[in-house]
Amino acid sequence: MLQPTKMRYDKAGPKVVEALKKRHFDAYYCTTREEGIAKVMELIPAEDSVSWGGTMTVDELGIKDLLRQRGQQVIDRDTAADMDERMAIMRQGLTCDTFLTSSNAITEDGQLFNIDGNGNRVAAMIFGPKSVVVVAGMNKVVADMDAAYAHVRHNCAPAVVQRFPNAKTPCNVTGACADCIGEDSCCAYMVATRVCRPAGKIKVVLIGEDLGL
Repeated sequence: MLQPTKMRYDKAGPKVVEALKKRHFDAYYCTTREEGIAKVMELIPAEDSVSWGGTMTVDELGIKDLLRQRGQQVIDRDTAADMDERMAIMRQGLTCDTFLTSSNAITEDGQLFNIDGNGNRVAAMIFGPKSVVVVAGMNKVVADMDAAYAHVRHNCAPAVVQRFPNAKTPCNVTGACADCIGEDSCCAYMVATRVCRPAGKIKVVLIGEDLGL
């Protein structure tokens, strides 16, 4: 990462955290990914059952492996033998103790914006798990909700869908959003979280690096 970008992140990040706290999120700024990983692990009690939505940020940080190494009970849809079992595990994940995810965008005034194809990730952020831990790099921070929508639709979603070569969406072919309404759309659900309720349920760990998409 270029040093001026890192300097900007470390100046802007704590202000975003304060904005999140005003909206009743628990929020933390960590200058490095190592600090961020440690904070995430600290926020997840060892006795909790843990599940997650699709999140490249969590994968990039290796947090799933760390949870397994300490003997955490995990609810992992990737262990399913078929799609029916996968959906059953995803439903089970909605009642876990701690749900682990990232956010597609975080506004400077402390709101989260997320899109989802199946809806399980945004559903868990809204209701179900006792606690939600959101871990995100500073590259997810945008000016406002208009910027969040534009960033996620035109940058994040067309990149994320490339992980699914069989997805029949225009963005999988062209790399650009076409505002599709097909069954495979990864933008089926769009959720803005403007206030954390109950207070403290969602814990945001913001890391001063570029992570995920």
